Amino acid sequence: MRVLFVTHNIPRFEGDAAGSFVLRLAVALQAAGAHVDVIAPGGAGPVALDCIEGVTIARVRYATDARMTLAYNGTMAESVRSSWNARLALLGLLRALRRSTTRAVSEARTRGAPYDVVHVHWWFPAGLALWRAFPPHAPPIVLTMHGSDVRLAQQWRPAHALMRAVLKAAAVRTAVSSWLAERATRLTGGLDVQVAPMPVDDRHFDAPIFDAVTNESPARDGILFVGRLNVQKGLAQLLDALAQQPLRNAWLDVVGDGPDKGRLREYATSRGVSARIRWHGAQPASVLATFYRRALVVAMPSTEEGLGLVAVEAQLCGTPVVAYASGGLSDVVRTEWGGILVPCGDITALANALGNALTIGPHDERSRGKMREAMRERFAPSVVASRYLSLYTEAMHGST
Repeated sequence: MRVLFVTHNIPRFEGDAAGSFVLRLAVALQAAGAHVDVIAPGGAGPVALDCIEGVTIARVRYATDARMTLAYNGTMAESVRSSWNARLALLGLLRALRRSTTRAVSEARTRGAPYDVVHVHWWFPAGLALWRAFPPHAPPIVLTMHGSDVRLAQQWRPAHALMRAVLKAAAVRTAVSSWLAERATRLTGGLDVQVAPMPVDDRHFDAPIFDAVTNESPARDGILFVGRLNVQKGLAQLLDALAQQPLRNAWLDVVGDGPDKGRLREYATSRGVSARIRWHGAQPASVLATFYRRALVVAMPSTEEGLGLVAVEAQLCGTPVVAYASGGLSDVVRTEWGGILVPCGDITALANALGNALTIGPHDERSRGKMREAMRERFAPSVVASRYLSLYTEAMHGST
């Protein structure tokens, strides 16, 4: 099976976190026997074609070097709202994705090796770029929503009709969590959306780490936050909870970067908790796995999370998660797996749940094993690839 991915977000180099789950799916599909090519936006510089982990990625130019900044940084919607230059760049991005994809599909057919499916990630911008782009005999579209695209439609009412039109043109529509699928269905007036999550990087997170000297599992202590430093991820509320938690081991490691980094550091100082926080910046998966295995608990006070792969990664490392009962996290964080969900925005409940996790201490090996197995059954790359291969077949049969 030959599959063409179209996305605005995928790693720019090995170890890059941007859209890493999209690359993980492409790699897993190729391991299962499919062939995957990718079309994605370019950045500053001349590189137009690269290959990461055996996946060929065509990077398309859509503006001058100075203006090719929309993709990969997680601030596309904000930039477009606030800048005319960003709006012009967005128009260029939509045109470039559309032109490059239709050309790739046509050339593949001419070579005698046509694509069986075009898999579009995020209805905005890639899905919008390809709306009505293909003739009837073209390969069917499978469209996956990841979260930010659905949140955009929720926040801007005129997008509802546009989102419905884009989704209606797809042969198969998926979302990475049941919450996201329900929201998308409601926003589009009842269109069917299937649940199909992205894979986790089990190369790093699903393997034990032992201390090189003692040959034992590392000691666990403290709270870990992993995520983009913006309002949606909720670190400010976690700082409020930390201020309410006097336990000796209630210190916090923060792994991530983002537009609110400076403001959050200042806020930590104002709340009197800066001495209990270590800021590590963004880290590659190989390093991040060590943070998960050394933490007693991972805190996820984010709202309307599309899925929450951080929670999956943490539990693959045997680390329980305390999270807000919001978005796709309800699919991932369960009490039977050692997780705790608290009401969204309830700082006291968040502080108490973290305090309980710190007091109880590390889970036993049986509980950690249960966590890991639950994550493997749903998010292992081979499992997710098999699910999407079935969806591709469904799309192909539906288009005949």
